[in-house]
Amino acid sequence: MSCPPRAGWPLERALFALAGTMTLLSALLAALVSPWFLLLTVFVGANQWLYVVAGACPASLILGRLLHLRSAVYPEPRA
Repeated sequence: MSCPPRAGWPLERALFALAGTMTLLSALLAALVSPWFLLLTVFVGANQWLYVVAGACPASLILGRLLHLRSAVYPEPRA
């Protein structure tokens, strides 16, 4: 018997949307304000790799706790 799909976005989709938004914002700010805003892009990329390697990053922990989002890739272990 399979579980019905949950409503809403899974954690990975929210992380992808957040990373894309922050990358676009970084590029816009770098073009209009200062090239130092490209460091934000570096931070976003480092967090994406952290999620790939470790299965968690600061953004995933915050989104998981605040918005109660759950991962579709890394299911929670059963007790």
